Amino acid sequence: MHIANGMNKPITCDIFCAVIDNFGDIGVCWRLAKQLVHEHEMTVRLWVDDLSSFRRLHPAICPDMPIQHCFGVEIRYWTSTLWEPQLSKLEPPQLVIEAFACELPERYVAAMVAQECKPIWINLEYLSAEEWVAGCHCLPSPHPFLPLTKYFFFPGFTPQTGGLLLERDLMARRDAFQSELHTQAAFWRALGVPLAKPNEVRVSLFCYENIALPELFSTWAKNNIPILCLVPDDCVLPQVAAFFGRELVAAGDILQYGNLEVRVLPFIEQERYDELLWACDINFVRGEDSCVRAQWAGKPFVWHIYPQQDKVHIKKLSAFMKLYCAGLEPDAAKALYRLWEGWNIGQNGNQSASASSNHAWNEYWEHETVFQSHAREWSQHISRNNLVLNLLNFVQKIDRIRGLECKSDLR
Repeated sequence: MHIANGMNKPITCDIFCAVIDNFGDIGVCWRLAKQLVHEHEMTVRLWVDDLSSFRRLHPAICPDMPIQHCFGVEIRYWTSTLWEPQLSKLEPPQLVIEAFACELPERYVAAMVAQECKPIWINLEYLSAEEWVAGCHCLPSPHPFLPLTKYFFFPGFTPQTGGLLLERDLMARRDAFQSELHTQAAFWRALGVPLAKPNEVRVSLFCYENIALPELFSTWAKNNIPILCLVPDDCVLPQVAAFFGRELVAAGDILQYGNLEVRVLPFIEQERYDELLWACDINFVRGEDSCVRAQWAGKPFVWHIYPQQDKVHIKKLSAFMKLYCAGLEPDAAKALYRLWEGWNIGQNGNQSASASSNHAWNEYWEHETVFQSHAREWSQHISRNNLVLNLLNFVQKIDRIRGLECKSDLR
């Protein structure tokens, strides 16, 4: 799908991203920006308030450069001190995406108002499987005193929502990688990780700090199956060090206890993270972006949902599990529920719940072949609902509705 104006020029778009939890927000926005540029020939400016976090996902980013270009995307450092001189030469584009309810600068909103044909203003919301999302998706929100309307766009897992970010060639690349042993071997060599031992289980572990982690490690260490756990250089390393009786650990370290081997990897850039998910037998992921990528991997995964006050996140987790477990046999669904809920309840300091959930690993593993096939089927099922295509179709719909008010540049 390609949206262009009457002169056959692609539409323009600004995406604003305020980095909250280090990687999830910018991870989603960076994928969205690249997809709009490369698959739909749009001109995209990505405004980011934390270039250091961005750099960990994409090492080519320079944290000291206010304006730079990567993969065809113009990237601008978004700060109040840099905003005024940038604004004097800036005109808001035809499409403005405010990611995750970050607040647009007042001067930018004023510039939107000053345009004869107002930009289409989208608030890209957080991902949720809760039922209320379908009723709020695409709803308009008129500004209380300015002639602007913001539209809420909710990612989701059902046709009544905005869908998920999915590049048009991702599934084909995944299938090629998972079917070519030499490609997988080259990937492991590049990470400095040996090829798998017979019967070895490979786990990627990307999570927030979690009181359930030591019990899970103990369970794996006592397991009769060798487990290689790959941990990125991130916030959970102090817990890893404490479990192995070390003061600290760093990228390159190899730790062994019983049948558990932990290897600490350098933080993997976004373009390679997909391959890690494709190569492992099960993936522990956190937040929104890595959760979605784990689903595209077609491998079993455990989601460490971002913790919120009053345990709101547990409701979100349950809503997703209700969708994800549909079609599973009751025993398999129960095992998955126990592992997932224990992993997330444990982060709130409930030691007994975390211990119970991590002992559920053995019960979970009894259904491992079922979860493998289910993960593959699930990825195929949700791939029919593409966020970018849905977003651009919605933009066209709004443009047609507004056609009576102004001659749109999006036609």
